[in-house]
Amino acid sequence: MTAQGRDGDARDSEARDSDAQHDGEAGQAEARQIDSWVTYRPELKVLDCTIRDGGLMNDHRFEPSFVKRVFETDVAAGVDYMELGYKADRKIFPDSGPWKYCTEDDLRRIVGDAPTGIKLTAMADAERTDYHTDILPREKSVLSCIRVAAYVHQVPAALDMIKDAHDKGYETTFNLMALSTVQERELFDALEVVVASPVDAIYVVDSFGCFYSEQIRDLTGKFAKLAHEAGKEVGIHAHNNQQLAYANTIEAMLAGATWLDATIAGLGRGAGNCPLELLLGFLKNPKFHLRPVLACAQDLFVPLSKELDWGYSIPYMLTGQLNVHPRMAIKLRESNTPDNYVEFYDALNEDTD
Repeated sequence: MTAQGRDGDARDSEARDSDAQHDGEAGQAEARQIDSWVTYRPELKVLDCTIRDGGLMNDHRFEPSFVKRVFETDVAAGVDYMELGYKADRKIFPDSGPWKYCTEDDLRRIVGDAPTGIKLTAMADAERTDYHTDILPREKSVLSCIRVAAYVHQVPAALDMIKDAHDKGYETTFNLMALSTVQERELFDALEVVVASPVDAIYVVDSFGCFYSEQIRDLTGKFAKLAHEAGKEVGIHAHNNQQLAYANTIEAMLAGATWLDATIAGLGRGAGNCPLELLLGFLKNPKFHLRPVLACAQDLFVPLSKELDWGYSIPYMLTGQLNVHPRMAIKLRESNTPDNYVEFYDALNEDTD
């Protein structure tokens, strides 16, 4: 690239940053003006991804009775969306539990056919889903929304998946994974293409739990500028490596996000996610009810915590601070020396040098 080209890119980036900062600040001011400590924003949607993200800790092998209780809890709590798992290709993942595939028969055994007011969703990973076959037309499914997840290099595949799901009658979201590793120019090139698609919402996804609140505020403001100009919404999916998932969810909401992900007791891969009970306790909308979530956490998740190791711990903190995937921390926590922090810290630093 020529020096002139680099200078042009720099000016474009500075202008975009300035515009995004102005729009982000305006969006935050508008949100705060609408919001107060005694009112609520009716446009906010809560999505419970307990079974999908939590399934990453047990290969999606929750018992049907467990999933049904979470479903009944979400209905009673007034949650807007419940994510039941993945729509994964069995040819790629032949031996996982049922919530890796979310077949219609398995879903109906949980939710039945009676209307409940909650919308059901599943996640489809780019290049890991036989979406033409396994995602049925909307009228033949209990699902209402397909969440397409992709890395930035998979955006072309994700766009085809979004169109396919939209044409079949579903709401759609785009969840850009490992956002913290994407270069800014590449990020906005991708987002500009995605918001031109039929997608309903684009997500700020903190896959590694590395973002601080000011970064979430800045990113959400930039996402919101692009999304709102195209008539789309913004979502937030946070991980709790640095115990910021809840704070970052609130920060994103104030900066313009309206789709808010959470899980019961924070259950999710590694350090887990924004706890649903914290989020519902913060939101003032009277349609939300905390008591059913507390009862479910008491009855199911306290015993589960003796079987699965999730939630904040120092190894997850370290992978978050270093902006790396938590797989090494998960491996350490499953070993015979789960609290060997110093050796793990040294090993991480060797890998990132």
